[in-house]
Amino acid sequence: MLETERLVLRRWKDSDREPFAKMNANPRVMEFFAGCLTREESDQFIDRAESDIENYGFGLFAAELKETGTLIGFIGLHRTTFQAHFTPAVEIGWRIDEPYWKKGLATEGSRAIIEYAFKRLRLDALVSFTAPENAPSRRLMERLGMTTNPADDFNHPRLPEGHRLRRQVLYRLKNPAV
Repeated sequence: MLETERLVLRRWKDSDREPFAKMNANPRVMEFFAGCLTREESDQFIDRAESDIENYGFGLFAAELKETGTLIGFIGLHRTTFQAHFTPAVEIGWRIDEPYWKKGLATEGSRAIIEYAFKRLRLDALVSFTAPENAPSRRLMERLGMTTNPADDFNHPRLPEGHRLRRQVLYRLKNPAV
Protein backbone atom coordinates (compact mmCIF):
# COMPACT_ATOMS: atom_id res chain seq x y z
CA MET A 1 0.00 0.00 0.00
CA LEU A 2 1.25 3.47 -0.93
CA GLU A 3 -0.15 6.73 0.37
CA THR A 4 0.01 10.24 -1.00
CA GLU A 5 -1.54 13.41 0.34
CA ARG A 6 -4.97 12.52 -1.13
CA LEU A 7 -4.72 8.90 -2.29
CA VAL A 8 -4.28 5.36 -1.09
CA LEU A 9 -2.89 2.96 -3.71
CA ARG A 10 -3.75 -0.52 -2.52
CA ARG A 11 -4.71 -4.09 -3.32
CA TRP A 12 -8.10 -4.66 -4.89
CA LYS A 13 -11.21 -5.56 -2.83
CA ASP A 14 -14.36 -7.35 -3.93
CA SER A 15 -16.26 -4.13 -3.20
CA ASP A 16 -14.21 -2.44 -5.98
CA ARG A 17 -15.67 -4.66 -8.69
CA GLU A 18 -18.97 -2.89 -9.24
CA PRO A 19 -17.67 0.72 -9.35
CA PHE A 20 -14.70 -0.35 -11.47
CA ALA A 21 -17.01 -2.09 -13.97
CA LYS A 22 -19.19 1.02 -14.14
CA MET A 23 -16.11 3.15 -14.85
CA ASN A 24 -14.90 0.72 -17.56
CA ALA A 25 -18.30 0.87 -19.26
CA ASN A 26 -18.08 4.66 -19.68
CA PRO A 27 -17.16 5.50 -23.30
CA ARG A 28 -15.49 8.78 -22.22
CA VAL A 29 -13.21 6.98 -19.74
CA MET A 30 -12.41 4.31 -22.33
CA GLU A 31 -12.00 6.68 -25.31
CA PHE A 32 -8.30 5.84 -25.80
CA PHE A 33 -8.60 2.11 -25.11
CA ALA A 34 -9.71 -0.59 -27.52
CA GLY A 35 -13.27 -0.37 -26.19
CA CYS A 36 -15.48 -0.43 -23.14
CA LEU A 37 -15.26 -3.50 -20.92
CA THR A 38 -18.07 -5.83 -19.93
CA ARG A 39 -18.50 -6.63 -16.23
CA GLU A 40 -16.75 -9.97 -16.83
CA GLU A 41 -13.79 -8.28 -18.61
CA SER A 42 -13.55 -5.70 -15.83
CA ASP A 43 -13.49 -8.45 -13.18
CA GLN A 44 -10.80 -10.29 -15.16
CA PHE A 45 -8.75 -7.08 -15.21
CA ILE A 46 -8.87 -6.92 -11.40
CA ASP A 47 -7.98 -10.61 -11.16
CA ARG A 48 -4.91 -10.11 -13.41
CA ALA A 49 -3.85 -7.01 -11.47
CA GLU A 50 -4.07 -8.92 -8.19
CA SER A 51 -2.14 -11.84 -9.69
CA ASP A 52 0.64 -9.46 -10.82
CA ILE A 53 0.86 -7.92 -7.35
CA GLU A 54 1.05 -11.39 -5.82
CA ASN A 55 3.64 -12.71 -8.30
CA TYR A 56 5.84 -9.66 -8.92
CA GLY A 57 5.35 -7.41 -5.89
CA PHE A 58 3.84 -4.70 -8.08
CA GLY A 59 0.88 -4.18 -10.34
CA LEU A 60 -1.96 -1.85 -11.19
CA PHE A 61 -3.14 -0.79 -7.74
CA ALA A 62 -6.65 0.33 -6.87
CA ALA A 63 -6.63 4.09 -6.28
CA GLU A 64 -8.96 5.42 -3.63
CA LEU A 65 -9.51 8.86 -2.19
CA LYS A 66 -8.06 8.93 1.30
CA GLU A 67 -10.76 11.28 2.60
CA THR A 68 -13.78 9.19 1.51
CA GLY A 69 -12.47 5.72 0.63
CA THR A 70 -14.02 6.10 -2.84
CA LEU A 71 -12.43 4.04 -5.64
CA ILE A 72 -11.42 6.44 -8.42
CA GLY A 73 -9.59 3.99 -10.72
CA PHE A 74 -6.10 2.53 -10.79
CA ILE A 75 -2.49 3.70 -10.91
CA GLY A 76 0.46 1.34 -11.01
CA LEU A 77 2.96 -0.75 -12.88
CA HIS A 78 2.44 -3.48 -15.46
CA ARG A 79 4.86 -5.80 -17.23
CA THR A 80 4.31 -5.50 -20.96
CA THR A 81 2.82 -8.70 -22.34
CA PHE A 82 3.43 -8.19 -26.05
CA GLN A 83 6.50 -8.08 -28.29
CA ALA A 84 7.77 -4.70 -29.47
CA HIS A 85 11.14 -3.03 -30.04
CA PHE A 86 11.19 -1.78 -26.41
CA THR A 87 10.08 -4.96 -24.61
CA PRO A 88 10.49 -6.48 -22.14
CA ALA A 89 9.58 -3.40 -20.13
CA VAL A 90 7.59 -2.23 -17.14
CA GLU A 91 4.85 0.24 -17.95
CA ILE A 92 3.42 2.89 -15.65
CA GLY A 93 -0.29 3.26 -16.26
CA TRP A 94 -3.47 4.77 -14.89
CA ARG A 95 -7.19 4.96 -15.51
CA ILE A 96 -9.18 7.51 -13.52
CA ASP A 97 -12.97 7.83 -13.42
CA GLU A 98 -14.38 10.91 -15.12
CA PRO A 99 -15.56 12.83 -11.99
CA TYR A 100 -11.92 12.88 -10.79
CA TRP A 101 -10.28 14.22 -13.95
CA LYS A 102 -8.32 17.50 -13.91
CA LYS A 103 -7.67 17.42 -10.16
CA GLY A 104 -4.03 16.30 -10.30
CA LEU A 105 -4.83 12.89 -8.80
CA ALA A 106 -3.24 10.84 -11.60
CA THR A 107 -0.10 12.97 -11.37
CA GLU A 108 0.05 12.64 -7.58
CA GLY A 109 -0.43 8.87 -7.64
CA SER A 110 1.94 8.36 -10.56
CA ARG A 111 4.72 10.24 -8.81
CA ALA A 112 4.35 7.89 -5.82
CA ILE A 113 4.47 4.89 -8.19
CA ILE A 114 7.64 6.21 -9.86
CA GLU A 115 9.32 6.62 -6.48
CA TYR A 116 8.23 3.09 -5.54
CA ALA A 117 9.51 1.71 -8.87
CA PHE A 118 12.90 3.38 -8.69
CA LYS A 119 13.70 3.46 -4.97
CA ARG A 120 12.06 0.30 -3.64
CA LEU A 121 11.92 -1.98 -6.67
CA ARG A 122 15.14 -0.53 -8.16
CA LEU A 123 13.84 -0.74 -11.72
CA ASP A 124 16.12 0.75 -14.38
CA ALA A 125 13.37 2.45 -16.39
CA LEU A 126 9.66 2.77 -17.03
CA VAL A 127 7.68 3.19 -20.23
CA SER A 128 4.22 4.43 -21.03
CA PHE A 129 2.42 4.69 -24.33
CA THR A 130 -0.78 6.02 -25.79
CA ALA A 131 -2.41 7.12 -29.01
CA PRO A 132 -0.97 10.39 -30.42
CA GLU A 133 -4.32 12.17 -29.97
CA ASN A 134 -4.57 11.33 -26.24
CA ALA A 135 -3.41 14.79 -25.15
CA PRO A 136 -4.36 14.43 -21.44
CA SER A 137 -2.24 11.29 -20.95
CA ARG A 138 0.61 12.72 -23.00
CA ARG A 139 0.63 15.88 -20.86
CA LEU A 140 0.71 13.71 -17.73
CA MET A 141 3.63 11.66 -19.08
CA GLU A 142 5.52 14.89 -19.76
CA ARG A 143 4.71 16.27 -16.26
CA LEU A 144 6.21 13.06 -14.88
CA GLY A 145 9.46 13.78 -16.73
CA MET A 146 8.94 11.13 -19.39
CA THR A 147 10.35 11.80 -22.84
CA THR A 148 9.48 10.62 -26.30
CA ASN A 149 11.38 10.12 -29.53
CA PRO A 150 9.33 9.82 -32.75
CA ALA A 151 11.63 6.95 -33.82
CA ASP A 152 10.17 4.92 -30.89
CA ASP A 153 6.53 5.24 -32.02
CA PHE A 154 5.04 1.86 -32.86
CA ASN A 155 1.96 -0.02 -34.02
CA HIS A 156 0.34 -1.79 -31.08
CA PRO A 157 0.49 -5.50 -31.95
CA ARG A 158 -2.82 -6.23 -30.17
CA LEU A 159 -4.80 -3.81 -32.31
CA PRO A 160 -5.72 -4.71 -35.89
CA GLU A 161 -4.46 -2.92 -38.98
CA GLY A 162 -6.60 0.16 -39.53
CA HIS A 163 -7.72 0.50 -35.89
CA ARG A 164 -7.85 4.20 -34.96
CA LEU A 165 -5.63 3.59 -31.88
CA ARG A 166 -3.09 1.23 -33.42
CA ARG A 167 -0.34 3.86 -33.71
CA GLN A 168 1.19 4.55 -30.29
CA VAL A 169 3.62 7.14 -28.95
CA LEU A 170 6.18 5.64 -26.57
CA TYR A 171 7.43 7.59 -23.56
CA ARG A 172 10.39 6.57 -21.41
CA LEU A 173 11.69 7.49 -17.97
CA LYS A 174 15.09 6.33 -16.74
CA ASN A 175 15.90 5.78 -13.09
CA PRO A 176 18.26 8.67 -12.27
CA ALA A 177 20.13 6.47 -9.79
CA VAL A 178 21.13 3.93 -12.46
